[in-house]
Amino acid sequence: MDFLYQVTRPLLFRLDAERAHDLVTAMLRTAGRTPLLPDLIRVLYAWEDPVLAVEWAGLRFANPLGVAAGFDKRADLVDALALLGFGHVEVGTVTPRPQPGNPRPRLFRLPEDMALINRLGFNSPGMVAVAQALRARRSRTVIVGVNIGKNRDTPLERAVEDYAATFVALAPLADYVAINISSPNTPGLRRLHERDALEELLRELMRLNRHLPHPRPIALKVSPDETPEQIEAVVRAGCEAGIAAFIATNTTLAREGVRNRLAGETGGLSGRPLAHRARQTISAIYRLTRGSVPVIGVGGVMSADDAYLHICAGARLVQLYTGMVYAGPGIALDIKRGLARRLRRDGFASVTEAVGVHAGE
Repeated sequence: MDFLYQVTRPLLFRLDAERAHDLVTAMLRTAGRTPLLPDLIRVLYAWEDPVLAVEWAGLRFANPLGVAAGFDKRADLVDALALLGFGHVEVGTVTPRPQPGNPRPRLFRLPEDMALINRLGFNSPGMVAVAQALRARRSRTVIVGVNIGKNRDTPLERAVEDYAATFVALAPLADYVAINISSPNTPGLRRLHERDALEELLRELMRLNRHLPHPRPIALKVSPDETPEQIEAVVRAGCEAGIAAFIATNTTLAREGVRNRLAGETGGLSGRPLAHRARQTISAIYRLTRGSVPVIGVGGVMSADDAYLHICAGARLVQLYTGMVYAGPGIALDIKRGLARRLRRDGFASVTEAVGVHAGE
């Protein structure tokens, strides 16, 4: 499959980025459902190493590497991504009602920078369709998170209602829930980082969670574009509410070091240029919590070294999206093998031992 991807990538990169994404995901979906192909894919990619196993909030992950929200909006790629060796998949962002998102084109490749810019705007089939897809999934070996947000036309003062509705519909079908208050592509959304609004949102979701037969871990996804004071306020509010993890980070509006002519496109930047900013945020949260609340590191994970540096900065789990666009479906296997070698070389018997060892640097 990797050879096929490397051969077809030049052709895919001639297509509009979103059309290419739709084509690749359709191929993954078909491969996961074609007789005999799943067994072959599993043989090629199902490599694991005990040194990579991670536990968080009562969940056991075969490895720390996951697919970030945004890649699988409909929750219908979970089985295929599990075959590729990811330890977890975060689907979404999911909104209560279906919405098309922003007008196309809204996804752009920046190959010179190994980056993407997106202004998708929470294009979502809605919570009912995602619930159906989650019920239909076959793989139970991969941890599944659901990333939830509000509809674009919902006033900010009623945002809690949207998050609550989606949480009630999807939390029982997921292993954990991620609260997205940090996308730069939904007008006003990042105002939910403000202390009063965030406390109201978290208070309601925690109340709903307590009433579930089996409460789910709740993670809060934060922006890399907040000031240190804003990050501290968000961390304090999250800790006081009792969230199970912070996800650091979402995409960024910053463009430092980006060379591609498309850098001026509006939207959130992901990929290699985000790595340093994401790592700073991971480290800041780790220090603020003294490691007591796990961090899921996202942003610029293109290699085993990137994943390792996120872990050493304070991330217990790491996620990627843009890396798969440039490296193809074999990226999970490559990162896992390289990460296992790096951990052993540096004298760590597990991922957990390496978490935060460089957080103060």
